[in-house]
Amino acid sequence: MKIIMLGAPGAGKGTQAKMISEKYGLPHVSTGDIFRANIKNGTELGMEAKKYMDQGQLVPDELTVKILLDRVAQEDCKNGYVLDGFPRTIPQAEVLENALKELNDNVDFAINVDVPDENIINRMGGRRACVNCGATYHLQYAPTKVEGICDKCGNELILRDDDKPETVKNRLDVYHKQTQPLIDFYNERGILKEVDGTVSMNEVFNSIVSILG
Repeated sequence: MKIIMLGAPGAGKGTQAKMISEKYGLPHVSTGDIFRANIKNGTELGMEAKKYMDQGQLVPDELTVKILLDRVAQEDCKNGYVLDGFPRTIPQAEVLENALKELNDNVDFAINVDVPDENIINRMGGRRACVNCGATYHLQYAPTKVEGICDKCGNELILRDDDKPETVKNRLDVYHKQTQPLIDFYNERGILKEVDGTVSMNEVFNSIVSILG
C-alpha cells in the first residue's frame, strides 16, 4: 500500500503519517529525513543535493525523485510506504508518476488532511519549542506542566519564527499556489481521499483507517 499525505503546513499530516506507519507497518518516508540521511552517509545523490542546499537553492525535482526512488527501492518498502512532504508541486507529481510507471508501479491513495487556514494560523500560533532540546508543545493541545518551561530539560520555550502568524500566512499562500493543485491532480486519477482535519487527532486517524481498511 503506497500512500501520499497531502495537506497544508500545520494540518497534522506528519503526525498522521507516523500513526499510519505504526499501524500498518509501513515506513514513514519524509523527504527531509532522506536528504539528511544521504548527506550524512556521503552518498553520491546526497552530495549532489548538498551542492544545491549549500547555495540556498531548491534541489531539482529529478534529483529529489531519484533520491526518493532509491529510498523506496529498499527492502523495508517492499509492501508499501507513506510519503510525507513530497510531492509539493504538479511537476514533482508528474516526475514521480512517470518514474513509478517505469517500474510498473503506482500510488494507491493520496490522503488530504483538510483544515481551513484560520484553524491552522491559530493552531501553529499556539506551538512552543524548547530552545535547548528542541521538544515541542502546544498552549492548548499539549501544554507544559509549568507555563513557558520545557518539561524535559527545564529551559525556556519560544514561539519559533516559522509559527508566527505572518510567516504561517505566507506559507499558506505558497501552499495554495503550489500544492493545492495536487488535490485536483490526484482526484483526476481516482485515488484522492479527503478527511476532516479539524477534529481530534484520533478522529482524523479513524477516518483514515476506514479509508485504508
